[in-house]
Amino acid sequence: MSKVLYIKANAKPEGQSRTFQVSDAFVESYKKAHPGDEVVVLDLYREGIRFLSEEDIMMHATGTENPQDHPVLKYAFQFLNADKYIFAEPLWNLGIPAILKAYIDYITINTVTFKYTIDGPVGLCTNKKAINITGRGGEYSSGVTSGWELGDRYLKTILGFLGVCDYQTLAIETLDVMGQDVGKLVGDAIGKANEIAKTF
Repeated sequence: MSKVLYIKANAKPEGQSRTFQVSDAFVESYKKAHPGDEVVVLDLYREGIRFLSEEDIMMHATGTENPQDHPVLKYAFQFLNADKYIFAEPLWNLGIPAILKAYIDYITINTVTFKYTIDGPVGLCTNKKAINITGRGGEYSSGVTSGWELGDRYLKTILGFLGVCDYQTLAIETLDVMGQDVGKLVGDAIGKANEIAKTF
């Protein structure tokens, strides 16, 4: 049995996020294809993820007697103990939402999810896999604007730093371009999500 962590990062109310329409469909298809797996939903806005304080940063360095009960460190251990990750977020201002970056700061902890060695940093979240489902207002997969996309690129890089190298992206693009059939774009993406979920 695999433990799957579904990480959601969008402030829009339930049902209004086009990204979540696709990612929720992915999760439902995944559950049908993998009935024995456990899916844990982590909605970052509902969790109230905030920016790290000075005290939180010190806790990263010094640890605590019960780190898995700590309001910040518990997220790193939850991440480490998962086998698969589903990220769902929009592209905001060419990057990921700030709350997702804050979450990354929670989970990127020396000796928990990575460690420093004589040869440099080594990720400790190995033999795991991730998919990033992201909604984009424009076209950022090809052409000149592909160089502007810093959200999925960052997420893939930081997860690789943590040892998660089996990574794929499902992007729903041109959602805010005038003249586009958004319903069809989302529907086509849901179809792709359903197929990917079967073997994820």
